[in-house]
Amino acid sequence: MDPSTATVRPLGGITVVALEHAVAAPFATRQLADLGARVIKIERPGEGDFGRAYDTTVLGQSSYFVWLNRSKESLTLDLKQAEARSALDALLAGADVLIQNLAPGAAARMGLGFESLHAVHPRLIVCDISGFGDGGPYTEKKAYDLLIQASAGLIGLTGTPDHPSRAGASIADIAAGMYAYSGILAALLQRAQTGEGLRVEVSMFEALTEWVSNSLYFAHYGGVEPARGEASHPSVAPYGPHRTGDGGSVIFGLQNSREWARFCQGVLGRPDLTLDPRFSDNPRRVANRGELTALIEARFAPMTLAEVEALLDGAGIANAPINSMADVWAHPQLAARQRWSTIMTPGGPIAALRPPATLSGAEPVMGDVPAVGAQTEAILAGLGYDAAAIARMRSAGAI
Repeated sequence: MDPSTATVRPLGGITVVALEHAVAAPFATRQLADLGARVIKIERPGEGDFGRAYDTTVLGQSSYFVWLNRSKESLTLDLKQAEARSALDALLAGADVLIQNLAPGAAARMGLGFESLHAVHPRLIVCDISGFGDGGPYTEKKAYDLLIQASAGLIGLTGTPDHPSRAGASIADIAAGMYAYSGILAALLQRAQTGEGLRVEVSMFEALTEWVSNSLYFAHYGGVEPARGEASHPSVAPYGPHRTGDGGSVIFGLQNSREWARFCQGVLGRPDLTLDPRFSDNPRRVANRGELTALIEARFAPMTLAEVEALLDGAGIANAPINSMADVWAHPQLAARQRWSTIMTPGGPIAALRPPATLSGAEPVMGDVPAVGAQTEAILAGLGYDAAAIARMRSAGAI
């Protein structure tokens, strides 16, 4: 959809200045841009956000960058130069939000900490994303997604008994980005009541630790670490992949005793198993998971994956195949719900998924992915810089 055809969006009129790179902050600001905020992305002159160079798979561009940076404006500034810093200060004077995920302490050393900025721009909301947060022995420690997955225990929960594994997505970055996004929205609501900006601080470590909290409780109060069981749930059974006769694999799960009875009757054809002491409740099914899996896979052995899915659906048991990325791209549900749009990038048009939260009467922006510095001259002109000043800054490498 052409952004100009929708005149009212939830964040229309909000300006966000983003000192961002990689994944966590760009993920947060892309959500804000989808809702109509003007996001001005500050990039290094020349190379830009180093996330642009992660890979070249999307028409010669990074799959990460095109995912995270649609609907933004790119302004190149070398903030070590006084004139570039002055331009940033002029931007902040009219901004609603500053978000940054620079190296630990870098923003504060540049005078961009909340206290310094609040004294000059009392309505400005400042969002700081870091690995471990301010205070404590890990404050200055560098943090990347995989390292946070390890620190928060997620890798210890994932994989096989012998081989722990990372999650297949940048889950720590995404968790931090989502808390930054929701925190900024909450700060905007509070500012509407008080007129004062506030600081939103997000730690990647704390964001992901929140997401593994049920396992923390399980281990701390139960005295046993959750078992790594590949794709099987460590504390619910049956809940995981089961092989079918044609070499396929289906994941299904049961949530309560009613579903267990329905599964025994409608899928296994063994209502007597509800009385079997090995499987009479979920803890016993978990303890005897191997025997239960053997019974289930013996039932599925003469059947194809499609037949098993139909059987599970008929019994009202939640299930899913293990899809490849190609399967997801071509998923009929995404097509039926028209979840794909086309956006422009410097390399050409690409497909892009619409935001998961659909708001009635508020179309997402779905704007272009910018080239490095694509809007630099226009933004500076809007701040009052004339052509000669812009040319001077470019000659000096400030932009």
